[in-house]
Amino acid sequence: MAKAPTVQEDLVEYGFRRAIITITAVLCALLEIVDTTIVNVALNNMRGSLGATLTDVAWVITAYAIANVIVIPMTSWLSQQFGRRNYFAASIIIFTVASFMCGNADNIWELVAFRFIQGLGGGALLVTAQTIITESYPVEKRGMAQAIYGMGVIVGPTLGPPLGGWIIDNVQGGWPYIFYINVPIGIVATFLTLTFVRSPKYGEKLKANQVDWIGIILLSAFIGSLQYILEHGQQDDWFNDTTICILAVVSFFGLFFFIWRELTYEYPIVNLSVLKDSNLKVGVIMSFIMGFGLYGTTFIVPIYTQSILGWTATDAGLLLVPSSITVAILMPMIGKMIQNGVPQTYLVALGFLSFFIFTYWMHIEMTPDTGTEHLFWPLIVRGVGLGLLFVPITTLSLSALKGKSIGEGAAFTGMMRQLGGSFGIAIITTYIARFGQEHRVNLLSHLDPTRVAVQDRLRAMQSAFMSKGYSADVALQKAHKALDFAVTKQSTVLSYMDIFLYLGLLFLFCIPFILLVKKGKNKVDMSEAMH
Repeated sequence: MAKAPTVQEDLVEYGFRRAIITITAVLCALLEIVDTTIVNVALNNMRGSLGATLTDVAWVITAYAIANVIVIPMTSWLSQQFGRRNYFAASIIIFTVASFMCGNADNIWELVAFRFIQGLGGGALLVTAQTIITESYPVEKRGMAQAIYGMGVIVGPTLGPPLGGWIIDNVQGGWPYIFYINVPIGIVATFLTLTFVRSPKYGEKLKANQVDWIGIILLSAFIGSLQYILEHGQQDDWFNDTTICILAVVSFFGLFFFIWRELTYEYPIVNLSVLKDSNLKVGVIMSFIMGFGLYGTTFIVPIYTQSILGWTATDAGLLLVPSSITVAILMPMIGKMIQNGVPQTYLVALGFLSFFIFTYWMHIEMTPDTGTEHLFWPLIVRGVGLGLLFVPITTLSLSALKGKSIGEGAAFTGMMRQLGGSFGIAIITTYIARFGQEHRVNLLSHLDPTRVAVQDRLRAMQSAFMSKGYSADVALQKAHKALDFAVTKQSTVLSYMDIFLYLGLLFLFCIPFILLVKKGKNKVDMSEAMH
């Protein structure tokens, strides 16, 4: 009789430990992702206080993103080398210490260097958190586990801008506090990790001379160069710039030799054979498209509201919050639906359809003076789309993997989501500029000074300026400038409308392919993945 309560106590203790592990992992994923976007609203303040140019200050984002995408593919290997718990705790400590040093930076390049180190810790947090959560739950509850993790990943990017805006506007001392805020959370997360997380046993560690150093260098060259090209392509005029051309060649050959190395070396840093799994193959492509939509729209909506509608950083950030709350409410429901056997492919197709509705609605609603009430419902639909995409894509990707393959699969989906976001932002910024130029030329061709309507408009504007005390000549100059500004603004709005339309068509195009995916086996042997 004495055994029954012991089993009961074990189950309660296991449930409690699993809850604490989940909270810790989500907290760390949230830390990493909030930090990706929180900086965006602080760039102007950093520029002023550190005396940097706009190009210099862009490196604060670029350095972090490059470190992130370099370390993400290596996370599974590093976890196996040092033990999941030790590597996770070390990543939190690196991230936390680097955050403190970022806040203390005296010049822009010091800040960039610490942001790179912070990115090396941060990239590991994201994927290792996902792996820890997946391994902690039995297979039938994995949908719910991914839903809990997904809440952190999807809500994070939209929490960053309003939180950053609020700190900049209200905290004495300004931008360093967007980094200092990580320190207490990092300390708590380190303590919880060392106390509750356990490492699975994955055989022998490699000796220093077996480590795939060449693979690490080739991976860094390929992915670091690619990330730089994506971040700086538009401002450096793409392939008309020598640096971009050189890095494109480095990236191409880096990828070619990296694949060759990983397929031929006995102890590869990234196990490419895991991609033989058909579910993961599909999941990796869908993760890329989802990253494109998630980061692309998180980037474009605040820029539109700030540069065209003249909103503050805090207001622009807060606009995305209802969309995030929608995701948070939906995630557990979708996790439950997957547990009850609803096919993931149908949910993903519905998610892409929701995204198409959101982008097309935004395409219709955009004007130079759109109000909050016009943007609220499209953004709620965006939240529905993200909720329907994240959990099914993640569970589908990892559904047929077991043991250490779970971590390797999570690293691929994580890397592709980040790269999808980088591609999305690079392509969107390029085409906003190009479409804007085209629309400006078209609009100016219709502004014929001999037309009565144009003359009437100029006269009305001239008299408005004259009523403020300007002479007739100065008032006419100001009227011409005001008209030119109105044309520029209108052409920018038209370019945003085009972007949303093309994004929508991309998502619509994905739906038939998703429905053609064969349903993979969802039964997984978890015995190897348990602690």
